[in-house]
Amino acid sequence: MNIYVGNLPFKVEEEDLRKVFEAYGEVESVKIITDKFSGRSKGFGFVEMPDDEEAKKSIDELNNSELEGRNIVVNKAREKSENRRNFNNPRF
Repeated sequence: MNIYVGNLPFKVEEEDLRKVFEAYGEVESVKIITDKFSGRSKGFGFVEMPDDEEAKKSIDELNNSELEGRNIVVNKAREKSENRRNFNNPRF
């Protein structure tokens, strides 16, 4: 399951996030989204967990929990959609 993690403190790194989620089971991958120009964290990322039950438990227990002074948002990531508005396309 792909899990969205938002409201991350900017100093949290992928390895930090991995350790938090590994308390609930196997973590396949962790990706914190960064600004392509500055390289600074955008304050959100994604965690991939292969076992759906472990992923659901991590969501239930970590959503609105505190991580380095901030309450993080944790939920199942939405799939990318073709219907999402493309602001680079002048036809919107």
